[in-house]
Amino acid sequence: MAFEGLTDKLQQAFKKLSSKGKLSEQDVKTAMREVRMALLEADVNFLVVKDFVKRVTERAVGQDILSSLTPGQQVIKIVNEELTQLMGGQGAKLTYSPQPPTIYMLCGLQGAGKTTMAGKLGGMIKKQGKKPLLVACDVYRPAAIKQLQVVGEAVGVEVFERGQSNPVEIAKEAVEYAKYYQRDPVIIDTAGRLHIDENLMKELRDIKDRVSPKEILLVVDAMTGQDAVNVAQTFENNLGLDGVILTKLDGDTRGGAAISVKAVTGKPIKFSGTGEKLTDIEPFHPDRMAGRILGMGDVLSLIEKAQDTLDEKQAGDLMRKVKTQSFTLEDYMQQLEQLKKMGSMADVLKMIPGLSGKIKETDIDEDKIAREQAKNVAIIRSMTRMERRNPDVLNASRKRRIAAGSGTTVQQVNLLLKQFEQASSMMKQMMGGKGKRRGRMPFGLR
Repeated sequence: MAFEGLTDKLQQAFKKLSSKGKLSEQDVKTAMREVRMALLEADVNFLVVKDFVKRVTERAVGQDILSSLTPGQQVIKIVNEELTQLMGGQGAKLTYSPQPPTIYMLCGLQGAGKTTMAGKLGGMIKKQGKKPLLVACDVYRPAAIKQLQVVGEAVGVEVFERGQSNPVEIAKEAVEYAKYYQRDPVIIDTAGRLHIDENLMKELRDIKDRVSPKEILLVVDAMTGQDAVNVAQTFENNLGLDGVILTKLDGDTRGGAAISVKAVTGKPIKFSGTGEKLTDIEPFHPDRMAGRILGMGDVLSLIEKAQDTLDEKQAGDLMRKVKTQSFTLEDYMQQLEQLKKMGSMADVLKMIPGLSGKIKETDIDEDKIAREQAKNVAIIRSMTRMERRNPDVLNASRKRRIAAGSGTTVQQVNLLLKQFEQASSMMKQMMGGKGKRRGRMPFGLR
């Protein structure tokens, strides 16, 4: 998981500060040496680390901090603020042309995940009520066009392709097509190379000159660490960039690219790919990312994840049922299925303050959790409508029937019912309920 090693080392350094009632200047400098080593091991640019540690130290040794009642927490606050500024300060959004279509040109090296990211970006923009168009300008890599068509179909976004003809002309025709059929924005998936060469840069410059993109976005693999920053700098010097998209941020990456790229290139990270699913894309928020790196969690992103999987009507219905104490096993099953859509349990738990620094990838058996959720859903589906809405009627014979029908045991049925009661009780407490026993079913549903 991204930043796991860095988070552990930073927390160890800050733990020593927080355990002291009063800090000396030497205490701060000792902690900053550990921070410096942690950042370098995370493959953060050396000059970026040097400047970062210098700024933090200058602020942290001020008299107001050292004489504070909670000096350790004040130092962590300073690190959080400086880390946020280092990664851009404010989240950078896409800009749109006043006269549609807006053209986004995606570029990068081969293997960075550019084609998949084009699909993710198109799918995300489509959810905002727009009609994006994906353009297949990678005419060299085998099956690149087909790959874009597959991801386009998966997210419901149209793909414009003209086979393996001239990519500059393909881009020009695609823009004309978008104008005529009112597609907006246009997302151009350009060709990559295994390494940067002049032919690649010339083709990209020709496409840029021909269609005048509103934004040129560089897609880089976060797992390449400092190399990603070097690639970004080269593209900036040769082409001019408007932003960066980091892919594979969920992988075993040390985090150096995310921390360094803005400081080195001056260009903001706009999005990050956080998984293999086509919905695993999120806007890059420097303040939230700093919170994750420092083990503080990321409640806002967690809420947004939940909102993406639960529409307003579902949320309103759930709240009403909890208030009226009519939350049933049918609703519980729906919540289990919604939770599955939010991604891995490790990612969800790491966004919760207090747990984020304690949860490790190895602590959670995702396969086991998925199997248990599947069993629970199977158990609920093996019940009758009446049983799902009034589990109080479940006697021994009914439980044996349900266990047989779901391929589970009576013990697993009992465990599900216990989990359901605990979830119901927790929701009632959160809503200020009195924990009253559910009323009997209306006649006709028995």
